[in-house]
Amino acid sequence: MHQPTELFSNKALLAAIVAWAIAQFIKTVTDVIEQKKFNLDIIFSSGGMPSSHSSFVMSMATYMGLSEGFDSPFFSIAAMVAIVVMYDAAGVRRAAGKQAALLNKMIDTFDLKVDEKFKELLGHTPVQVIAGALLGIIVGSLFFWANM
Repeated sequence: MHQPTELFSNKALLAAIVAWAIAQFIKTVTDVIEQKKFNLDIIFSSGGMPSSHSSFVMSMATYMGLSEGFDSPFFSIAAMVAIVVMYDAAGVRRAAGKQAALLNKMIDTFDLKVDEKFKELLGHTPVQVIAGALLGIIVGSLFFWANM
């Protein structure tokens, strides 16, 4: 019988979580520098540089490729998930963010009464996705090489 504590020894999962945390930390520090104040919401927000979604899935795919082989079904699954997530971040979610910005502008222009504005920072530019992917490759590789 598998124990829930085995999750904490899953190096691929830990690599993904660490990659996500590093990306979120970078975004938080960048926001503090730009805004001159700390915003706790940034820690768990989407969008921005680098893409934490990309770093999360690419660290998993990298670790799986290095540990199981780049010809394994495990790597194939992780790589396909990574491609879908990164495509979605730079495509669908980015488009939704642009639409939100336009809707917010219309709300302001026509002085419409709404409970809250739409969240605009949803997706990523291709550069943000690539930066997140590179961060994920680095973290996934380091986790693999540190635990050989």
